[in-house]
Amino acid sequence: MGRGSGFGKTILFGEHFVVHGVPGIASAVDSAADAHVKKAAKGINVTDERTGAKGYAEKKKLQQLESIERMLTAMNMDPQKTSMDIWLGGNLPGFSGLGASAASSVAIARAIAEEYELVLSDEQINDIAYEAEKAYAGNPSGIDNTAATFGGLIWFKKNLNKGSNEIEQLSIREPVEIVIGNTGIVANTKAMVAGVAQRKEQNPEEYAAIFRYAEELANKGRKALDEFDLKQVGNLMNESHQLLQQIEVSCNELDYLVELARKQGAFGAKMTGGGGGGCMLALTPGKDLQEKVALAIENEGFEVLRTKIGVRKV
Repeated sequence: MGRGSGFGKTILFGEHFVVHGVPGIASAVDSAADAHVKKAAKGINVTDERTGAKGYAEKKKLQQLESIERMLTAMNMDPQKTSMDIWLGGNLPGFSGLGASAASSVAIARAIAEEYELVLSDEQINDIAYEAEKAYAGNPSGIDNTAATFGGLIWFKKNLNKGSNEIEQLSIREPVEIVIGNTGIVANTKAMVAGVAQRKEQNPEEYAAIFRYAEELANKGRKALDEFDLKQVGNLMNESHQLLQQIEVSCNELDYLVELARKQGAFGAKMTGGGGGGCMLALTPGKDLQEKVALAIENEGFEVLRTKIGVRKV
């Protein structure tokens, strides 16, 4: 039996903007998707036992099967002639916005490689997972699968000319507590990405200014993380959320949770991921602040993940 794991992730700066070549910063979290793969007699059979938003696995099922077919093709395996049983689990909940699809793609790719005795580097696993992500995101930036594969804190810039993406591992003094709040809405990342592209084309001057500022925030965020200035990181996260509101990818539930977290003392809070539902991220250094913010969100009836950014090992 082949086994594999992939990190969950959260995006600190740059979601949606990274699709268009603006740099972004993502971090692995200390939660992961696990996969087991075993050769089978007939068909590709997936058992998904991840916890998470109600209906996540069902709503993503067709995309998941497409992603596996894309993955097999990228591994030079014929999807029509390959039969396997796939089990998915782990402690990463299936919340939209946590990179759950990318984490599972990395986990499955690693498990397939082990079961079929394929020797693949992390770089190759990352490329395979990127192909799988096309089923979920249409035109993925590549940031999710990169964080899922390599872990840690990552500076990412997509090469729009089809060359290699700019990927740089960043350092942070120590992992920092965060709270992920889940709206319970299963987001359609593909539709959100397409919507931003359409609005950008219709409003070129307005969006050009927003995108320039998004790049400025990413550079300032990198400096603040390097200096471990968490107050500044939080302030920049707040500004980032405002930009994401301007490009119309937030929603009432995300805005509500962001504001709630800030009122409870979070250093900063923003939506994370594709938007239109999914999750928000609150920067809550220290166990006490993390618990205060988490409980406030749970008391409003929302699911929460208590985790950390900047982790390199699950």
